[in-house]
Amino acid sequence: MRKFLLLGIISSLVSLVGCNDNSTNSERVYLGGKIVNPNLKYVILSKDQEIVDTLSLNTENQFGEYLEDITPGIYTLQHNPENQVVYLEPGDSIMVWVNTYDFDRSLNFSGRGSKESSFLLNLFLRNRANNDLVLNYYKIKPEEFEQISDSIHNKRIEEFEENTAKQDLSETFNKLARQAIDYEFYDLRERYTYLIKKYHPEFAKLIPEDFNDYRDSIDFNNELLQNYYVYTNTIDDYLRTRAVEFCLEEHKDKECFNVSNFDNIKRRASLIDSLSNTPAIKNKFLDILLSKAVTMASNEKDLAKVLNFAKTLDYAEIEQINQLANIQTNYFTGKSIADLSILNTKGEEVTYGDVVDQKTIIYLWSANNIRRYIWQFRTIKNLQEKYPELDFIGVNLDMGQQNKWLRILEENNYGTENQYQIARREFGSDFATKYLYRLNFIDKDAVIIKGDIALSSSPEFESKLVEFINQ
Repeated sequence: MRKFLLLGIISSLVSLVGCNDNSTNSERVYLGGKIVNPNLKYVILSKDQEIVDTLSLNTENQFGEYLEDITPGIYTLQHNPENQVVYLEPGDSIMVWVNTYDFDRSLNFSGRGSKESSFLLNLFLRNRANNDLVLNYYKIKPEEFEQISDSIHNKRIEEFEENTAKQDLSETFNKLARQAIDYEFYDLRERYTYLIKKYHPEFAKLIPEDFNDYRDSIDFNNELLQNYYVYTNTIDDYLRTRAVEFCLEEHKDKECFNVSNFDNIKRRASLIDSLSNTPAIKNKFLDILLSKAVTMASNEKDLAKVLNFAKTLDYAEIEQINQLANIQTNYFTGKSIADLSILNTKGEEVTYGDVVDQKTIIYLWSANNIRRYIWQFRTIKNLQEKYPELDFIGVNLDMGQQNKWLRILEENNYGTENQYQIARREFGSDFATKYLYRLNFIDKDAVIIKGDIALSSSPEFESKLVEFINQ
């Protein structure tokens, strides 16, 4: 039934476009569609982190617009807190249908040029399934995983070649899609390498010499894929694993797997700085890494180390890091947050001092990072059951979006106890979200005892909780 309803809606939208399109300009692109259960009254199209256009929804939650001067490639279609990639070329006329209640799986592309976007969406859904595969299979021996990952890669290539033989795809997209399949394979191997070295070092010794040979094929300046999550995930996972491997070679210390540690962050930042000369790629990773290092700094000395290091890098946004550093001075160890305002689920403004009366862990989350907050809430729930001596307070960072915040709590059955939203701040949301990975361990007086720890489900993290309880 849903399928016929969906086809009917798309058909009516396409008919509408056809009636209004009297243009013969094949260089333009038409992008339109419908958002069911919208969160906002618009969708944003961007490329290379720059907004291309903002498309407004009408009273029927439909949108549509002709776009000029479109360069062939991957674009991001964003309807907060969700986003997905779309492939555009001059002459395309693409319709999008999506229900925000099940964004990725309900998403459907149709119209001229839609087969490319459909291919990338299908690859995304399969890659997401591979996340579970790695978590299930990282306990097996390297030779077995080598066969599994080779099989997945070969099957993807075979399916791709069959499809390209049937469809008239552009040379640019064929090149992009083939590379995307390879990076999916690289990322499978990279994540397995990291997990096996962290949790099963006895298996790590059995990794074949050529297991990571794909690393020689990673292009850290791939402008064609720079907006594609599989590519950026591969680079992110590569930097993480290589930093750990370097540490293990030098120190053979378990702390090597603390990815929030400044030495780990420094190694990753140095790597991307040396490996990439494409500003959009390099600055994206440096921004993430340096921001994390700043927000994990516990005192002036630690903060100075980060800022001095940042000056040695080829980083374009150094002024933003300096501004973030000024904010961070308010969150050093020993600082009180008792007077900071937060909003409770009744819409009342309170302070941390009003709601904290025992040792507490404060975690921060945003609706704009759906996969992370789902993981956060699941992890926190397990910790709450294991450590009843601690309070866990969730603080949503999306100030001014109270309805969306409350809707997420309700739809996911997260409950409203110990849930708050940031009420006031002297800095923008772009700075606020830099704190997503930071936890605050605070005492009964709302004084920060520790703030340089990221949430984890590892035994090492839980030992930090036990240490905090026993202080």
